[in-house]
Amino acid sequence: MTYHADEKGYYGQFGGAYIPEMLYPNTEELRQNYLQIMEEPSFVNEFQSLLRDYVGRPTPLYFANRLSDKYQTKIYLKREDLCHTGAHKVNNTIGQILMAKRLGKRRIIAETGAGQHGVATATVCALMGIECVVYMGEIDIARQAPNVARMKMLGAEVRPALSGSRTLKDATNEAIRDWINNPVDTHYIIGSVVGPHPYPDMVARFQAVISEEIQAQLIEKEGTPNPDYLVACVGGGSNAAGTYYHYLDNEDVGIIAVEAAGKGIHSGDSAATSALGKVGIIHGSKTLLMQTQDGQITEPYSISAGLDYPGVGPMHANLYTSGRGEFISITDDEAMTAGLLLSQLEGIIPAIETSHAFAILDYKKFQPDDIVVINLSGRGDKDLQTYIDYFKL
Repeated sequence: MTYHADEKGYYGQFGGAYIPEMLYPNTEELRQNYLQIMEEPSFVNEFQSLLRDYVGRPTPLYFANRLSDKYQTKIYLKREDLCHTGAHKVNNTIGQILMAKRLGKRRIIAETGAGQHGVATATVCALMGIECVVYMGEIDIARQAPNVARMKMLGAEVRPALSGSRTLKDATNEAIRDWINNPVDTHYIIGSVVGPHPYPDMVARFQAVISEEIQAQLIEKEGTPNPDYLVACVGGGSNAAGTYYHYLDNEDVGIIAVEAAGKGIHSGDSAATSALGKVGIIHGSKTLLMQTQDGQITEPYSISAGLDYPGVGPMHANLYTSGRGEFISITDDEAMTAGLLLSQLEGIIPAIETSHAFAILDYKKFQPDDIVVINLSGRGDKDLQTYIDYFKL
């Protein structure tokens, strides 16, 4: 049994490519070429050198002394917040911009929620001198103003999504419309392990550098490549997919995925897909999806702009339904408190998305000799105004 994607892009019953006929040429070109391109020595060399010299990899695996003392277990932080642009997102955008160049694309589009993927996309487009258009929900544009400014400074055009909830799923809808209208010269850089095959698998492979480094770093620090638990927040789930990737089929390693419960799982203001979702199709793949009785998508909510997605990547849907992953839902209040605690115990201000992962330490008891690796997926600069407003700083 494997928890990786099969050749048709399925993780168990989830995944695939459920797309309109007009999008078929776009995804098929990518599907036929992505694995071959990723294995080319010239691609591997360019990707690895950019990760090293531009992104700043490998990122540290930091033993959190004070946090470990408080919770009486061994807690390591995978410091993806130290990547160039402030989050793990750039691992994937570097890979995809190199892919797009090899496919002869001259224009890049992307969607973004918290803005981190938008910034990472605008960054690599500036690096490569390629036109960049980023779609972002009008509400997210307002609450993530620093990232919008960054994207514009980097030369990207930021187009607001004005329909629906005016957040991440609506930005994705607009990006897909653009892609249908510009199939020949445009590559769509999807920012998470969502969308039609081959995107979930391709993005997971680019983010797998995270778990590859964790293995090597744990051998050095603990004499074993295997932690007892891996913890990551999940919206679409790319930071989590990268954290779990090399451990998916090693069932000695526990997988914990942390979702946003918003104001409470059953409050009507939530993004806890595992608890609330049913099987459905969104943005080209079959997955778990928050929806009404008649199949209309339920509007998600989270204080973190990067977690308010109504679905979850098909890898994670399979991890949940198979029981391979343990899914925990964390409220806004719990996440904000955990973010403040990490700041004051370790001198690291996390992104609010990441804060959700740390909040589980109050709910799950670990053994003193357990090795717990938490992916610190992004830094909190972009969320300072939300922290200021919440804590009245």
